[in-house]
Amino acid sequence: MTAREIIRKRLNHEGTDITPYTVSFESKLYERLSEHFGDEHWEQKKLRNFTCSYLNLDTQQLRKVDDTYSRDAFDALWRMDLKPWHLEKPPMDTSSFEGYNFPKSEVFTDPIFKDKPEAIKKYNADTEHYRIINMGWGIFENSWRLRGFENMLTDTIDEEDFYMEMCEKITDLYLDMLKACEDVPADAYLFGDDWGDQRGIIIGPERWRKFIKPCWAKIYAEVHRQGKKSIQHSCGSIVQIYDDLIEIGMDCHESVQPEAQGMAPELIKSGWGKRLSFWGCLGSQSVLANGSPAEIRNEIIRLHELFKQDGGYVLAPAKPLFDDMDLNSAVSFVETLSELSR
Repeated sequence: MTAREIIRKRLNHEGTDITPYTVSFESKLYERLSEHFGDEHWEQKKLRNFTCSYLNLDTQQLRKVDDTYSRDAFDALWRMDLKPWHLEKPPMDTSSFEGYNFPKSEVFTDPIFKDKPEAIKKYNADTEHYRIINMGWGIFENSWRLRGFENMLTDTIDEEDFYMEMCEKITDLYLDMLKACEDVPADAYLFGDDWGDQRGIIIGPERWRKFIKPCWAKIYAEVHRQGKKSIQHSCGSIVQIYDDLIEIGMDCHESVQPEAQGMAPELIKSGWGKRLSFWGCLGSQSVLANGSPAEIRNEIIRLHELFKQDGGYVLAPAKPLFDDMDLNSAVSFVETLSELSR
């Protein structure tokens, strides 16, 4: 089977002997692995590429101010010399749209119309890989980008009508971007929106249901109207809203962090595995950070066996493998994945 066929079956909850996976490496670790294997082409020879993305929507559109600062499409000021980069000044000082020039959809759709003819050619030519369109930051993330994180939290309590209007405006931008991509022959959209921390939903499940859920219901409906899958990235623990997400049409949760509360792979599989797919589950904070080479190998094989029969799973670390990872552990990771993709 092609990589595309394998992931399609997995996301339709069908088992496959091969466990599909995605992985990336920070640059210094990649160089160390190249030196270890004595081959600059080691990744192509040892690991299988299961996905492709020829259209990546830029919802940031950062423009450089100076060597330290950049501004985005919403006019937020970011400090770029920190890791991760830091929101220095949000564009909306008050909980009102008065005096603020909210960006028009053309700011985001014009680059799509420019880039998609070439992307369509590449997607059509690629018969091997599962085809994804990356959609960038989502509704919740853009709301604190506009107001600042603390102000956003306060708005969800003290300025409910304003916060709802802001989320609806962001959603309208997203829907216009999706409609601009309708004729792109992709299999799925990958969205980003970090709703959770290690304990649960940041604004609480009830406020999430009030403000965020209706927005994503519209987005997932548009995705399914186009005949595509909805893959949703969110860090942290989001088990409190899994039933809601299934109800509104999320097909797959990406970057499942097993260390977060209630997110152990065996728990989420038993609770939601027949109705929802998972992309991740390999702990960047736990086994990859602290495990021995044998422990890393055993965990990868355990995840492979856990989902092998009925699918609903793509294996991945939550984050890129980090530069200071033990080399022997990284080698064990690569060799084990190599075995699973044969």
